[in-house]
Amino acid sequence: MNVLIKGIEDERFERPLRLIANLFFEESQVHFGSCDNADLQVHIELLTEEKIEAKAVLKRSSEDSYTACYEHEWVPYENEKERFKQLKTAVSHVYLNVLQDLTGIRQKWGILTGIRPTKLLHKQTQLGMPKEEIHAKLKEEYLITDEKIELMQSIVDRQLSVVPDLYDLQHEVSIYIGIPFCPTKCAYCTFPAYAILGKQGRVDSFLAGLHYEIQEMGRWMKENNIKITTIYYGGGTPTSITAEEMDALYEEMYRSFPDVDKVREVTVEAGRPDTITPDKLQVLNKWNIDRISINPQSYTQETLKAIGRHHTVEETIDKFHLSRDMGMNNINMDLIIGLPGEELPELQHSLDETEKLMPESLTVHTLSFKRASEMTKNKDRYKVADRQEIGKMMNLAEEWTKEHGYEPYYLYRQKNILGNLENVGYALPGQDSIYNIMIMEEVQTIIGIGCGAASKFIDPKTGKITHFANPKEPNAYNLGFKEYTEKKIKILNDLFL
Repeated sequence: MNVLIKGIEDERFERPLRLIANLFFEESQVHFGSCDNADLQVHIELLTEEKIEAKAVLKRSSEDSYTACYEHEWVPYENEKERFKQLKTAVSHVYLNVLQDLTGIRQKWGILTGIRPTKLLHKQTQLGMPKEEIHAKLKEEYLITDEKIELMQSIVDRQLSVVPDLYDLQHEVSIYIGIPFCPTKCAYCTFPAYAILGKQGRVDSFLAGLHYEIQEMGRWMKENNIKITTIYYGGGTPTSITAEEMDALYEEMYRSFPDVDKVREVTVEAGRPDTITPDKLQVLNKWNIDRISINPQSYTQETLKAIGRHHTVEETIDKFHLSRDMGMNNINMDLIIGLPGEELPELQHSLDETEKLMPESLTVHTLSFKRASEMTKNKDRYKVADRQEIGKMMNLAEEWTKEHGYEPYYLYRQKNILGNLENVGYALPGQDSIYNIMIMEEVQTIIGIGCGAASKFIDPKTGKITHFANPKEPNAYNLGFKEYTEKKIKILNDLFL
């Protein structure tokens, strides 16, 4: 979809206007001044003397024309950045409204395109602003609906009850350990995930580097008296490696990291049921790890085959019961709304099967067409539900979780997510994942260790975020893990010492 913008030439508007257009149309491009093959033309007029008044007229053909106006009193500004922010809000409001009128689609998240909306509410809460004022601000600035504001508030309230000292953890860290191997790669996946079969040499080399990173990061934390809040093993599928390799890895964790027995939560993703064995569960028990993920994604066998998950529905159920029988007391399961070929009946079936298991937490994802995924590259092969059906499926999931005692405790959004919806984590009382709260609300440094692991270094004084990512490809990681470890420790020294 090519959108021609007339009336403003400032290219700083390009990204926000493109992101808003993507809420309505796939793969939009925004052009200023001229475009020979424009699908839409939007004329925007700005008056900026004593107030901001933005007016947009959208034309798709000679028969269709949609007009929207927005008026806002100037808020005193000290610099050009603050002035532009007000102009951007005005332009975004009228732009959203004309596209809503054109398409008949109402955006419940308004102009908000960020992936962590609850951060907005947390920030104002920390400043001591009353809830009513925060909610009014969200509606006025972002055009978020009451429904989504209520969802955000319920999540923030839940998070603060689960982690009462959430705003005081900036001097601690959490650890993410990435293991980049899976039995096979799913069609929707862009995580570091390499088929493990026949790759033992790469696995051995990777694990050597991973042990080194754990040792060096552990040494730094011990020397500087840095506490760990949570530890999370992700990937890939961390249970793709052997039981013996898992055992050695957790032994290294306990030997190298400070006070692992006092860490609030250790999670191991066992997302692929075909990687779970009694030997591996015994290793988890040995090291007092009882929070795992077993992810069906769907309980329809045809769907699993279509997305490249080479396990059966029965195997998911059997491995859940095996894990429960062997002491796993906090099991998360993931479902994805909008997988190819699925509509309301298939989701209802998945929820009916979930009811028989009642995991401690349930994460409901909405399918996102990630740029590098096999599904995105071959969209014609994957038929997904339309926006209206996706909305109904999300409503069904919300009703089901509420009826079964699950409450939302974290939320995030993604680019190209179906229906401009969200991913929501639900949990039974007392079973929330603290790590998920930490990483979504960005209140403390997350140190990423392993292949493809992304670190977020958060300045305890200013909150400024510095990103650092290890290579996704195992060979590249194996060649440079010492260098990446040194760079991360330098960043940590600058922040904490």
